[in-house]
Amino acid sequence: MRKAICLTILLTTILFSSCKLRSVSYTMTGGTIPAEAKTFSVDFFQNKAPIVVPYLSSYFTEELKNKLRDQTSLDEITDMGGDLTFEGQIVGYDLKPVDIQRNETAARTRLTITVRVKYTNPYNKKDSFDTTFSHYIDFSNERSLDSYEEQLIKDITKVILEKIYNKAFVNW
Repeated sequence: MRKAICLTILLTTILFSSCKLRSVSYTMTGGTIPAEAKTFSVDFFQNKAPIVVPYLSSYFTEELKNKLRDQTSLDEITDMGGDLTFEGQIVGYDLKPVDIQRNETAARTRLTITVRVKYTNPYNKKDSFDTTFSHYIDFSNERSLDSYEEQLIKDITKVILEKIYNKAFVNW
């Protein structure tokens, strides 16, 4: 009985260790990148919004580079002319009152950031796009915008970058 159990375990181990999926590739991010693509480039995203936050352009550009570097298998980033390219501009940085109270003052304000992105994939042109992405967060007017602004920009940028990544690489 003991020999039969040991033999079953041994055969099961050999069977599963010899099975390899050679033609299917899995990634933890679910992203698809053309096999021919080895590099990517991200042009500087200029801030063309009516309200300009001085550091937003460089922050957004660097965070997009970091996202692509961390979540893709692309070998390197180039200054210009990468196999896959991202370019665009920040076109909106809007503050609007929301949650108007009886005394006609807003209890909350909505910060919306809008970014136009042009993604070029020469290996699969149907994956290329020129799209506007935006996201907003409402914040309390109990404190000044200055006390929220940096964290709001980080949180909104994170969501917009996820949308860009998903549109460029995730085919769900």
